[in-house]
Amino acid sequence: MPSKTVRQPEYEYQSLRLPRGTTRNAARRLLTEHAEYGHWELDRLRLFPDGSRSVVLRRRIIRQVRAW
Repeated sequence: MPSKTVRQPEYEYQSLRLPRGTTRNAARRLLTEHAEYGHWELDRLRLFPDGSRSVVLRRRIIRQVRAW
């Protein structure tokens, strides 16, 4: 039986830095807009002791397969 290779999905990443003083509601709104309109999903969120946030978003890269 021939083996079928399974390709892992490829992603592109975007980093955001939210300054200290950004409210949770404002951060949620910003991330929701990126998710809805840019098709980004949350990969990593880091909250620093000074109150700033580092956010890494990712989205899947869809490649066209030539069928000729």
